[in-house]
Amino acid sequence: MLLAVNVGNTHTVLGVFRGSELEHQWRLSTETERTADELAVLFAGLLDQTGLSFSNQITGVVISSVVPGSTTALRDMVTRYFNFPAVVVEPGTRTGLSIQTDNPREVGADRIVNALAAFSRYGGPCIVIDFGTATTYDVVTEKGEFLGGAISPGVQTSNASLSRETARLPQVELQAPRSPIGRNTVDAIQSGLIFGTAAETDGMIERIRKELGGSATVVATGGLAAQVVPHCQFVDEVDPWLTLEGLRLVFERNVGPADA
Repeated sequence: MLLAVNVGNTHTVLGVFRGSELEHQWRLSTETERTADELAVLFAGLLDQTGLSFSNQITGVVISSVVPGSTTALRDMVTRYFNFPAVVVEPGTRTGLSIQTDNPREVGADRIVNALAAFSRYGGPCIVIDFGTATTYDVVTEKGEFLGGAISPGVQTSNASLSRETARLPQVELQAPRSPIGRNTVDAIQSGLIFGTAAETDGMIERIRKELGGSATVVATGGLAAQVVPHCQFVDEVDPWLTLEGLRLVFERNVGPADA
């Protein structure tokens, strides 16, 4: 069985695959100061809930991370507690995608695995939108070429920034208000955050499709997709565990299928 781990700036997502089937998944807060031993205790507790353990059921681990300190601790934890090295998505890791950006080494690992999974599942051209700490838009051609994309502040990041940088605006629950015309401060902020992000999303999709010269399948993922996508017009698919699927594919391209 394969353990896939995606470390983002806000959340860490874990999943266990039996063959190609995702059987278990968890979403945790990313704590950048956790040591290898602390991570081992955390992972062991989650695995134990499903009757799994370090000892024999998990035969492979694959990691993508945008937090360097966490990457190092995870590498160490896997080597010490699983007794084999992890596959880490980094420059030189085989993905099967042709990276066409100016500097391929600077593209986040999560963006690469999202693009790989979307192209594998839905074909190309496709646009992958990940609603996380940042909202990322990634573009893959019909030939499987990763062209690049766009990055904007995520919904929660904007929410926190408004509260932090203004004297009287509070953080609000991330849900859509009854109307885009807010009749009070909370509704007004919620309208700007949710409906504003949805409008941004639709606008970016239109611009990217025009740049591509036609249509493209739009796939949304990320922890905040459920709040935004219902208010979008042009999103075709919502795939909450897309990144984990991409990690599984990376593992297979570099090691082969994990034992079921």
